[in-house]
Amino acid sequence: MVISKISAKGQTTIPTKIRKRFGSNEGATLLYEIKNDDLVIRKIEEQSDPYLKAITSTLTEWDSVEDNQAWNDL
Repeated sequence: MVISKISAKGQTTIPTKIRKRFGSNEGATLLYEIKNDDLVIRKIEEQSDPYLKAITSTLTEWDSVEDNQAWNDL
């Protein structure tokens, strides 16, 4: 069992042991699901998820260096 806390900004660190086990690195895409009273987090490959693949080209509106810098600390 591995435990992490949620910060005041709603952020958490995925422990190294978990990241290594699932091969998750910076930039990995995670899917959050609620099943009954459990939170399930899954690593997904963007190209394998039909929904993400379909909307990727429409989400470039806020994908600039300036936007990334503005949202970086949130």
